[in-house]
Order: sequence, then C-alpha cells, then structure tokens
Amino acid sequence: MNILSIGRSAALVGIAVAAGTLAAAAEPASPECIAPAQPGGGFDITCKLAQAALKDAGLLADPLRVSYMPGGIGAVAFNTVVGQRRAEPGTIVAFSAGSLLNLSQGKFGAYTADDVRWVASIGTDYGAVVVPADSPFGSLADLMAAIKADPASVILGAGGTIGSQDWMKAALTARAAGVDHKAMRFVAFEGGGDCATALQGGHVQVCMNDVGDSQAAIDGGAPLKLLAIYSADRLAGKLAEIPTAKEQGFDIEWPIVRGFYVGPDVSDADYQWWSDAFATAMAAPGYAALLEQRNLLPLPMVGAELDGFVDARVATYRELADSFGLVAN
Repeated sequence: MNILSIGRSAALVGIAVAAGTLAAAAEPASPECIAPAQPGGGFDITCKLAQAALKDAGLLADPLRVSYMPGGIGAVAFNTVVGQRRAEPGTIVAFSAGSLLNLSQGKFGAYTADDVRWVASIGTDYGAVVVPADSPFGSLADLMAAIKADPASVILGAGGTIGSQDWMKAALTARAAGVDHKAMRFVAFEGGGDCATALQGGHVQVCMNDVGDSQAAIDGGAPLKLLAIYSADRLAGKLAEIPTAKEQGFDIEWPIVRGFYVGPDVSDADYQWWSDAFATAMAAPGYAALLEQRNLLPLPMVGAELDGFVDARVATYRELADSFGLVAN
C-alpha cells in the first residue's frame, strides 16, 4: 500500500528559493516550541531539531525553549493554541502525520486543519516496529505469524487509541497478514517515548513506533531492536541493515511528516518570519547532518506548498480511516 509515499524533489527546489530572503518582521521574543506529548518521542525530536537548526543558522538571539503539553496526541495543544493562544507570535507547535490523521477523523473537537497556520515541514520520519533486544521475534513475519495463530498472545503498544497513526500501522499490517485487526490486543500510550518505556519494562511486547525516537533510544543504550521500517526502500547509514516491511511481505509505507504550525491570528509578518527562518535554516550547510543525527530525511516545505500538502494528506487519511470504519458519515 503506497498511497502515503512522499516525493521531495519539488520541495527542495522551492525551499532554495524561499531561503533567499528572511522577512523583515521582528524576531520573536522568548520563542517557544510546544511538543504535544511527554519528552522522548517524535514531537520532542521535532522541537529539538528546530532548536538546533535555528541556533546554528544564527536566527534567534534567545534560544528556542521547548515545553511539553501532552494530551490526545496533539489535541490538547491544538485546542489550547486555537482557543486561548491564537495570536502568540513566538509560539510554534510541533505536528506530525499523526496530527493530520487525527484531524481527518475529527479528533481535535470542532477544529479542523484550517484553524491554524501551517508554517514548515522540516523532515520526514518513518513508522517502525520495535521490540526488546531479546525478543523471540526475529522478523515482522515472525511477529505476524504469532498474532495470526493467537491474536491474544501478543500485546502491542501504540501511541494513541484506535485510529491513531501507531494503531493504523498495526491495523494495516494485520490486514496484509490476513488478521482481523479488531482481535489484536492494544495498549494505548500518550506517545512513542511512553511506549518504549513500557516495552523495556515488559508491559508490552511490541511498540508500533517511529524510526527517529526508537533509534534515538537505541543509540542511548536502550535494549531494543527494530524489526521493520515502513519505508519504500531501506534507509541509509546505521539503518541500512533494517529490512522494510515491504521486503518482508507487507507492502505498506508510512512516512511521517514533521513540522510546525502557529495560531490562527498570528500576523502575516510574524508568520512569514517563521516561514523564512525555517527556509533559511533548512538550506544551511549543516542541516543535513542535523537530520541524520535524528534519523530523519529531508522534506522541506513552507507556506502555501505546505498548506497544499496538509490538505491532500488530510483527505488521504480520511479515506484510509473510512476504510476501517473510523469516520462518521
């Protein structure tokens, strides 16, 4: 299933043009990046990538502060910004593919993707299947065979409840394996970091996480391993030995856009400052290394291009959610 694949060539051309000029608006005072989950997950990585990139490019006099606002896999942060912090020029909020998937299902209450201003996409991650280093499962095929034989025998952890992107990765894999996704055992967590902690504690046997935060935990000494990555082709570098789900017989891709939005009443000048700042930071010579350190790949988009991307993704995710009976008609 390749409906979620991402192309990057057009984005790379557009970002090079946008990076040429930084808006004349004043640099935001006390800039803040809200990560809508507990520390250690993909939102945390996204904010800290922005923190490093903007610092290295010399674009912020005051360091970008990272704060955490867990709840509803982004719902609390989205509702807070739209409802109470609509015009804060110095506040950006991290989003991911999971945020767009939840918006497509109406999980952010009455608000939609049109209720914020989408600033920048700064990279792409990929879904991953994570198990303890000493897990009896040596491959994704082994795992799905065990679940097919006895769905109740394996406890899977997922960031978010039914319909979240982690749940969706598991459901798509189950569908490809001929397993009724409704029979699978799930434990919902607030994010990938919490799931990884539960995995190490033996509370779940598998996490449907992302490459970025999972590999970061492994690099930090966590006794975990990746069984599969939901990318079209194997990734490079230290991830080159990890097989894709596709080559193990499950034709599924799950790219995870990572980026930022601001409140709906942020001024055009302040919005443009952030957009131009990210364009400049992503065009800087050291940006590729920052992505590689976080196990991410390029997906540079700002402004109108990102708006179009978000609209298209939300529509695609709605169709996917509808195929699992998750969207009320």
